[in-house]
Amino acid sequence: MITTELLDVQPNELQFTFEVMKQSTCTLQLGNRSDQYVAFKVKTTSPKKYCVRPNAGIIKPKATCDFTVTMQAQKVAPPELQCKDKFLIQCTVIPFGISEEDVTSDMFAKDSGKYVEEKKLRVVLTSPPPSPEYLPVNGEQKEDLCYETSLQKDKVLNRVDIPLHQRVLDDVDGESCTDEPKAAKHAEELKSENNDVVLNLTKDFEELKSKLSTVNLKLKEADLTIIKLTEERSMTTREKNMLKHELELLRKKNNARTIMSGFPILYVLLIALISIVIGYFAHP
Repeated sequence: MITTELLDVQPNELQFTFEVMKQSTCTLQLGNRSDQYVAFKVKTTSPKKYCVRPNAGIIKPKATCDFTVTMQAQKVAPPELQCKDKFLIQCTVIPFGISEEDVTSDMFAKDSGKYVEEKKLRVVLTSPPPSPEYLPVNGEQKEDLCYETSLQKDKVLNRVDIPLHQRVLDDVDGESCTDEPKAAKHAEELKSENNDVVLNLTKDFEELKSKLSTVNLKLKEADLTIIKLTEERSMTTREKNMLKHELELLRKKNNARTIMSGFPILYVLLIALISIVIGYFAHP
């Protein structure tokens, strides 16, 4: 039976300097108080809002381990910088020889009969320190600004709408408490989806480019065919005109031959007629 606490958590709350559209990081240290190997796991009520590295691990006896929590950039600041997010650190004793890859959620199940220790942490948001360039020369306004910042921080730390212990138990024990935030994994999935979209767009572009090349090739072939047909038509028209011209020449030659072939007969008949007439008058 374990009578002392297994882990010492420093600090006992997560403090983030909140600025709109900027990430904020908080580092915590876990100290193993026991003489045994202890496995731990970090959970949160807002897994999409935070990124924990590492979210699980093993701490050697009397050793320490640091883990970092990164709050993703937020578009809007919460009212009065009040944050209801909670974190839960679970730890349990494990046998020697188990590696960090073997640490699973089943090790921290309460119904397994193991002793599971839980540390509940709240999230505190603070305003960033004022920029030196906006500080006045005299010290009066600076003191007022520091006083307002201190009041705002005290209001965040001392809010008493619901007891902190009760709020943590409600959030952690319910289904809203999930494993370590998958922000990095989600970002990788988005990056993978973007890569798939880019690959698909590239593939579609290449296919479109190939189709355009095919269409351009067919258009060039059609242009060549049209030019060839036009030249053949022009050649046919020239040949037709030449044939007409040659036909006209042949007709003219035939007419000339007809005239030349009919002239000697008339000449002979005329000479014969003249000879008859002269012979008649010469012999009365």
